[in-house]
Amino acid sequence: MDKQDQYLIGIDLGTSAVKLLLVDGSGRILQTVTKEYPLSFPQSGWSEQRPEDWWNAVRTGIAQLTEQVDRSRIRGISCGGQMHGLVVLDVQDRVIRPAILWNDARTSEETEWLNTAVGKARLSELTANIAFAGFTAPKLLWMKKHEPELFSRIRKIMLPKDYINYQLTGVHATDCSDASGMLLFDVKNRTWSQDMLRICSVAENQMPHIFESYEVIGTLKPEVAEELQLRSDVIVTAGAGDNAAAAVGTGVVGQGGCNISLGTSGTIFISSEYFSVDPGNALHAFAHADGGYHLMGCMLSAASCNKWFCDEILNTKDYAAEQKDIHLEDLGRNRVFFLPYLMGERSPINDTDARACFIGMSMDTERSELLQAVLEGVAFAIRDSFEVAKGLGITPDHSMICGGGAKSALWRVILANVLNIRLDIPQTEEGPGYGAAMLAMVGCGIYPDVRSCADALVRVTDKVEPVPELAARYEERYQKYRLIYPALKDIFPRLQEGEVK
Repeated sequence: MDKQDQYLIGIDLGTSAVKLLLVDGSGRILQTVTKEYPLSFPQSGWSEQRPEDWWNAVRTGIAQLTEQVDRSRIRGISCGGQMHGLVVLDVQDRVIRPAILWNDARTSEETEWLNTAVGKARLSELTANIAFAGFTAPKLLWMKKHEPELFSRIRKIMLPKDYINYQLTGVHATDCSDASGMLLFDVKNRTWSQDMLRICSVAENQMPHIFESYEVIGTLKPEVAEELQLRSDVIVTAGAGDNAAAAVGTGVVGQGGCNISLGTSGTIFISSEYFSVDPGNALHAFAHADGGYHLMGCMLSAASCNKWFCDEILNTKDYAAEQKDIHLEDLGRNRVFFLPYLMGERSPINDTDARACFIGMSMDTERSELLQAVLEGVAFAIRDSFEVAKGLGITPDHSMICGGGAKSALWRVILANVLNIRLDIPQTEEGPGYGAAMLAMVGCGIYPDVRSCADALVRVTDKVEPVPELAARYEERYQKYRLIYPALKDIFPRLQEGEVK
């Protein structure tokens, strides 16, 4: 069967919606479907979703995605998904509680305990990372302390996209890239850390089987195949965490590739064939979906900052129209700064108490200056992680860029000049979903490995070069931006406590 006659489904299980792609073996996107689902904030700083909502969205989404095509041509499915979320099932495979998501900040005490009592050096030795509030291990410790009855009922532990794979195949599996963000995984040796399992009171038989992202974990359950009107021999690969899947989808595989993602969260992702750890653990050291490794800086609120400001403050969803009053001559000259810490922050400051704020406003500050500050603040925060990478001797001179925020030409210009590197725009902007489809292609044998698939399918269609004069202005602005968080760092936790004495 020719490549164009073989169909694959790539799933991007995001925080606000799932996006499904139908792609043929030559990389052509035939159809896309998006299904939204609710996000719950039961208490300040908490963030949860019902895994059942994800599965219902995927089921109905696949049915809609494939209704106009010959379903017998569909050969494989793979999923890229939001990382770190804790999904727990009981002995009867029922969801015990809503999933605690990657941007949930309730585990500050557990995170502090892990980093101090166990110790950052020991954590890094066991997992290549230190504890961050969004990681899965602190969530398990929180459950053990605050929901002991529910904790005692846990039979299976998994990540969000693994729950979808479990529903599709009945196989309890995860992949190395997603497992890397649990703080339960020995990244260097690509296996569960027995010491971390003991620390979290978890047995290995509660954990999913480990696969590489492109490996086949199983085929569709008969009842699922019948419901979706697909062949029962449709394979499902392990898939990847959303950032690793996006990196595959933008061709960032092998040694020295770089991808910046402007999604709900923001990341800078640097791929490598070799295992390495940032000595300060400001960057995450994870396994990559291509079988290698990567370093990643992750900020918790990126495009979501723009969405929050437009939706909640300006009361508009016409994001493009709001940016029309920001002109190129305004860039690098804004008097207002914005700290983008709406949900606390991860890389590189690891501070759950940090909060967003505007600073530098005056009586003549205009609406467009505030929006410009939001876009620039996100870019400055991504540069914070970029500076850590440069301190390790990693100095990419260009990067791919993807994610919803990357569709803004203005934001791309800001980011290219704040980082002072060239940004390459891929032909397809469907990062995680497209990368997932590529992993399914490898699992089906259409391509022999991830690198070959990326070389064949990923194309750059546009570039944004930094402008020396503008990059110099942003260099000056960034050095001022760097003064703000250290000045406020000790104030943030006092604000969380209420009365300031």
